[in-house]
Amino acid sequence: MVSSDDTTLDLDRLYQDHQRMVLRRIRRFVPAEVAPDLLQEVFERVVRHSDTFEGRSSPVTWLYQIATRVCLHHLRDTRKRASLLEAWGAPVWSRPSIAADPETRAFLGQVWRQLGDDLTEIGAYHYIDGLTQAEIAEILGCSRRTVGNRLTELRKRVEMASIPGGEIS
Repeated sequence: MVSSDDTTLDLDRLYQDHQRMVLRRIRRFVPAEVAPDLLQEVFERVVRHSDTFEGRSSPVTWLYQIATRVCLHHLRDTRKRASLLEAWGAPVWSRPSIAADPETRAFLGQVWRQLGDDLTEIGAYHYIDGLTQAEIAEILGCSRRTVGNRLTELRKRVEMASIPGGEIS
C-alpha cells in the first residue's frame, strides 16, 4: 500500500483494501443513497492530494480523516441549501412532509453553523464515533491535551447555546 520511501501510496490497492471501511464511515453521517457519491469524492481527493500524504500516520487514518471532512462539508453545504430554500421558498413537491420541531432545528442549526470546522470535526469523532481523546489526537496529529481542551470548549459553547437567549461565541 505504501512504497519503499514510505510516502508514495499505491492508490489502486488503497481503494481495493479500504473502500468498504470508508463507505461505512460515510454512512454514519449521511443516508445510504448519498454515500456512494461521497465515497467517490473521498477517493477523488485522495488521488488529487496523494502527494500530501507524509506517512506520519497510517493510510487508513488518513482516509478516515478525509472521509470525515468530506461528510462534514456535505452536511454543512446541505444546511446552507436548506436555509436558502427556507428564505426563498421551495417548490411544494420538494418540501418535507413531516417537519422537525422548530426549536430543535433552530438550536442544531445555530450550534453546527457557529462552531467551526475544528470543533465540529472533534465533536463528530468523540460524540458520533465514540473515539477517545488519544484516538482523536492521533487522527488530527495533535496532543491529547489539545483535544481535551477543544472538547471542553465545545461543551461550554453548546451549553451556552442551550440557555435561552444564549449564543455561541
